[in-house]
Amino acid sequence: MGMTSGVRGATAERVRMLPGDGVLALLRKGRVPGVVDLAAGTPEAPHPPAELVEAACAALRAGFNQYGDPAGYAGLRSQIAASLTTAADPDTEITVTVGATEAMAVALLSTVDPGDEVVVLEPCFDNFLGAVSLTGATPRFVRLHAPDWRFDPAELEAAFTPRTRAVIVNTPNNPTGRMFDEDELSLLAELCERWNATVISDEVYAAFAFDRPHLSVADVPSLRDRAIVIGSLSKSHAVSGWRIGYLRANAAMTDVLRRMHIAATGFAVSPLQQAVVSTGLLDRAAWDPAPELKGLRDRAVTMLTEAGLTCTAPEGGCYVLAGIRTVTELGSHRFAEQLLERRKVLVVPGTAFYGDAGHGDRFVRVAFNRQPHTLDEAAARLTREQVPVRVDSTPST
Repeated sequence: MGMTSGVRGATAERVRMLPGDGVLALLRKGRVPGVVDLAAGTPEAPHPPAELVEAACAALRAGFNQYGDPAGYAGLRSQIAASLTTAADPDTEITVTVGATEAMAVALLSTVDPGDEVVVLEPCFDNFLGAVSLTGATPRFVRLHAPDWRFDPAELEAAFTPRTRAVIVNTPNNPTGRMFDEDELSLLAELCERWNATVISDEVYAAFAFDRPHLSVADVPSLRDRAIVIGSLSKSHAVSGWRIGYLRANAAMTDVLRRMHIAATGFAVSPLQQAVVSTGLLDRAAWDPAPELKGLRDRAVTMLTEAGLTCTAPEGGCYVLAGIRTVTELGSHRFAEQLLERRKVLVVPGTAFYGDAGHGDRFVRVAFNRQPHTLDEAAARLTREQVPVRVDSTPST
């Protein structure tokens, strides 16, 4: 028996159900000198707070190098709770996780069984689908419709069935930047009540709300006890490599989440938790990156519009989902490849954010959490002396 067939025979079905790495292959092609990367969400802006980096070094030297409380350092849980717009008990309702990726997996594994269904609002971050696959559940997609990226209430209602156990939302949304409003969340609350479902809300971009305040699902009284909220410091404090995330849920659900968290990873890294606690930078008065990101958003929207693409200014987050039909008839993956080949600018094909890839074929995602000079260079390459970017199916030269 050959190695390939032997591995295949030993592989679990859940692994075979995980999404492929087509987008990662494109990202790897762009990691070469001279390419302007507007694809990866890894923050170039804001810069990590200098005092946070120094505090991490100090925590290592001070001996915070061993196992900690699986629920997270008490001081960090208290600061996370204090940063929320609706009060949470840090002892019984907050759990520190190894980033938002672990938090999503823990939330789904704690609420969903094989054969259940999970309603997923799309376009969505592709890791959500990987986490659903791990549970053995089936995603049921509800589309957010361009240009304002709202769902059709009838389509949302039709997605719920007796097998629905959870709903995944993301506000501000990756990749559109849309933030859900009170009316939308109230309808979601009605449906979750009717079908006894849990809403799992990824709110990792809550610190980047530009034109109106961010509304958490936990801020909606009718949703609060049915909600699991996911947060992270990865983008807000530009420390994506630190992998510090958290879960917020009611006390009974938190007890379940913590048991699953212990089984999955045990605890988040000790010295980095201590570093965050010692700086107090979870307080918005001490650290507010939103004004900087709003300026970069405006810059990115102008850049894309002048290059001939179409987009709606995102309400939050750090991405724009731009329409490409005004400049090409190519699918988004081939368009992204040609943009990389001809202009040395890297973007993500919209196909990565849809269950049915064809629905994203007329979009690309652009990350704008970049330094101004990076966006300026991208704009120069895309417009080339005011000549809009236009690619077609002809061979590259």
